[in-house]
Amino acid sequence: MKNNTIKAIITGAAGFLSSILGTLYIPVLLMACSNIIDYATGLMAAPNRKGRGSDEGITSYKSMEGITKKVSMWLLVVVGAIIDELLKYSAETLGFSLPFHFLVASVVAIWIVCNEIISILENMVDIGIKLPVFLIPLVKNIKAYTESLTGTSTEEEEE
Repeated sequence: MKNNTIKAIITGAAGFLSSILGTLYIPVLLMACSNIIDYATGLMAAPNRKGRGSDEGITSYKSMEGITKKVSMWLLVVVGAIIDELLKYSAETLGFSLPFHFLVASVVAIWIVCNEIISILENMVDIGIKLPVFLIPLVKNIKAYTESLTGTSTEEEEE
């Protein structure tokens, strides 16, 4: 009985979020998963990073800084959704409708997921896991393609 209740709550919450987010549901779900995995692998990799500019190991300050970055990522997706709503409103005011919903927010979320995956892979290397040689270039190419959709590029490295 308890398992059915838990399943019903999870299914209800997922259905509710899916109905609110629509096409943004999958990118947001992937972003949540990648945020959690990146944070966890970052904690696991931290002891192996001593001597490379991070002599303190894990501190509450660094942990809060990481959480602040994750929250800021979510706010970027919200900003993308606001831009999408402005575009939709402007188009409707001009008398036509756009054939997409949450385009900007989805592209932002996909870009963030790519950055998180790159960070996860770097954490895995720091933990001591050997990666397939194609994996990091593959994710970087997906990120570059996402950036090319908007005609932008970022040169900075993610932490």
